Amino acid sequence: MTDLSEISDLLRTRRGERTPYIVGVTGAVAAGKSTLAAEVATVIAAWPGAPTVEIVGTDGFLFPNAVLECRGLINRKGFPETYDREGLRAVLAAIRSGPAEVPTYSHVLYDIDPALARRLERPDVLIVEGLGLQDGAAALGLDLLIYLDADEAHLETWFEERFIGLWRAAATDPTSFYARFRNMDEPQTRGFAGQVWRAINLPNLREHIVQGRGVADLVVAKGADHAILSLTARDPASA
Repeated sequence: MTDLSEISDLLRTRRGERTPYIVGVTGAVAAGKSTLAAEVATVIAAWPGAPTVEIVGTDGFLFPNAVLECRGLINRKGFPETYDREGLRAVLAAIRSGPAEVPTYSHVLYDIDPALARRLERPDVLIVEGLGLQDGAAALGLDLLIYLDADEAHLETWFEERFIGLWRAAATDPTSFYARFRNMDEPQTRGFAGQVWRAINLPNLREHIVQGRGVADLVVAKGADHAILSLTARDPASA
């Protein structure tokens, strides 16, 4: 069993004097990437000198649903070809010298929400979390990549619970993407979530996402209760 202090120590050591220091956090759908990114950001903000930290989700660089529909990719959302990788690379390059405009994705709308776009000032540390980072840090201009690892069975359970949470919230929000599933009862919805996992998210994990584990600078393994079980760091000299 380990904790965030070990991740913090590794990041501080490898950062050196680099500013901004850009850290990627990737792993399967529902692995807890957003949660880990937020926890790491809190720890970093408590470093000596109180560095500024910002978080950007790669979901903001998914092509809009209209584009995916036109390209016949709407049912492959999250696969590598559904991301604007050049747009993400350009934003990361821009943030090294100044502010950048960052698009944002809404899980409620299940699409890019222009109203949520934000102007990001140059931070001391930038955490980029989400899918689409499986090629490694250098491919997109990151300084370090963290891969969040967990058993497939745990990931499926976590995905189902997240789906059910959004489905329940849609009971009082007719604008939610998940409102369309309110005609199903909870057992039916859980069954549908399992189908989505097996048809889309699991193949994406096995064919693409898991490649990030082999090139990550740090692999964080999680247990069934989301606790961090171990850390495996790659020697920078081997990169």
